[in-house]
Amino acid sequence: MTTAFKIFRYDPDTGREPHFQAFDVETPPGITILEALIWILENKDSSLAFRFSCREANCGSCAMHINGKYGLACRTQVSSLKAPITIRPLAHLPVQKDLVVDMKPFWDNYKQIKPYLIPAGDPPEKEYYQSVEDRKKLDHHVDCILCGACYGSCPVAYGDPKYLGPHALLKSLRFVEDSRDGAIEERLAMVASEFGVFRCHTIFNCQMVCPKDLNPTGAISKLKNKVIARKFPFFKFLVKN
Repeated sequence: MTTAFKIFRYDPDTGREPHFQAFDVETPPGITILEALIWILENKDSSLAFRFSCREANCGSCAMHINGKYGLACRTQVSSLKAPITIRPLAHLPVQKDLVVDMKPFWDNYKQIKPYLIPAGDPPEKEYYQSVEDRKKLDHHVDCILCGACYGSCPVAYGDPKYLGPHALLKSLRFVEDSRDGAIEERLAMVASEFGVFRCHTIFNCQMVCPKDLNPTGAISKLKNKVIARKFPFFKFLVKN
């Protein structure tokens, strides 16, 4: 069985404008989008560029836009889609070649939230103790694989590259709710900035495309409530104006 594909192509070294290229791909039962791309690479066009690594939906490197929705190529079955299958790179990020984008803006925003534990005082002799109950509060946040699907689907990220993005804000809540972290006030002040939680338009795109079924929109809403409860200066500015 063959399936028609339309794949975004762009190579800045050639000087050619971005375009779509059609391929007829051999697609036996059970084949994924990633396997189809590898088949094209090996049998049709060895210049096709795309990222992948684990092939098990854990690394997030094969996130792309597939038939109108962001997802992981390694877990998307060809049989679940209507042909022609149209594949584009992640949006809001510079295209380096074909389906490969420059993730630097994505990671720069992530680094701003200080994605690591900041202890409140001197290190303990043995460990930072955390109860089972406190650890369970983080279960829904730690599963984020930073694939970029939420960022690509976010219209605010399109309009404002300085917006931290749903990935960074979800991870912010992960540390705000971590009983071992000692920088809660600093973190909430950070997400209360003009490029933080109040930029979110609550459109739920990020929630709908998350391959791990996480809820970045809900995390952002929770952060908003925490910011409002502490009456940070930027929130006062919003109310006044």
